[in-house]
Amino acid sequence: MRDHSSVTDAPTVTVSRAAGVALGALGVLAFSMSLPTTRVAVQQLDPWFVAFGRSVGAALLAWAYLRITGAPRPTGDQWRRLSLVALGVVVGFPLFTSLALISQTSAHGAVVIAVLPAITAVFAVLRADERPPPLFWIASGGGLLAVLVFLAASGALAGTLSVADLFLLAAVTLAGLGYAEGGALARELGGARTICWALLLALPATAPITAVALLAAPPQAGPVAWSAFGYLTVVSMFLGFFAWYAGLARGGIARVGQVQLAQPVLTLAWSALLLGERVTPAAIVAALAVLACVVLTQRTRARHDYRPAAQISSSGGMPTVPQALFNPPRKVKGYWHQLGGPAVARRLGATTAKARLSPANPLPRGLRDRTDEGTDGG
Repeated sequence: MRDHSSVTDAPTVTVSRAAGVALGALGVLAFSMSLPTTRVAVQQLDPWFVAFGRSVGAALLAWAYLRITGAPRPTGDQWRRLSLVALGVVVGFPLFTSLALISQTSAHGAVVIAVLPAITAVFAVLRADERPPPLFWIASGGGLLAVLVFLAASGALAGTLSVADLFLLAAVTLAGLGYAEGGALARELGGARTICWALLLALPATAPITAVALLAAPPQAGPVAWSAFGYLTVVSMFLGFFAWYAGLARGGIARVGQVQLAQPVLTLAWSALLLGERVTPAAIVAALAVLACVVLTQRTRARHDYRPAAQISSSGGMPTVPQALFNPPRKVKGYWHQLGGPAVARRLGATTAKARLSPANPLPRGLRDRTDEGTDGG
């Protein structure tokens, strides 16, 4: 791992909607097994060990990957954003789902997870400082209401939310934060490096907790439980995020986020096929209601989403020249063409609405010389 900043060395990410959706689908397929395998693991392993031990194992894989690839270190701002990713997907989601699935079924958890795409979109909106129409918030609230009604009705016959339900809601909220922040950061670092650095950032916290859990309750599990733990470590906590964050970076958080709609359905299927859990009609109805609300949320959000750049450079994830340079205002178009502006803009592949022209990112020399000549000539 090199010491210099990733601002100069981060790989350029070519945006492809088709590739983004395909990578997102691969990530969702990997994640759809997380709840069933967690349910299996916590039956014989301490839930704290399951939550943090998989993060430690994945962190070792992440260190090896970064070492082999010679990945540059993130900048100070990227480290701060990585802390949100670590909080959401390395610590928060594994911990709260492990605690919840001690007493709750993975089929039940799948219904709560169904609201995750809407929460991810909400965090994406908050990060992008956009102003979606009221329909977006109505749909988001409708999805959350459907989940709460299901939990109140099924949780269980007492008519009140259980502690496991609160754990699941906390897990979904933190996962939405980690997904949105990680998807945005992956445009600068790449999907693989984003999750790898987040895992290493959390290691000073996850390693001691794992050690304490091992000492407090030495593992005495069979092959099935260890296989489930291995899946959580290698796939759910590591390889799945390679595809997921890469998909979000290439296709956009809102657009690729729609692929998550398949996750609760897949999880319900895995729960029935692998664990023999009974999927109740109420769970199916609730899942369909949530999915309908999430579809509306994602489509509303997509209308206000940015158009992904043809290339996203390493300079903060933003191209350096605005789209306006291709079509300047009529009053300056004549001067702009005389200065050779369109040719320069095409060479730099400008696609966004903000330019980043600064002493560190000046105009190209040829254009600067022409500008100076035009100024000197009056």
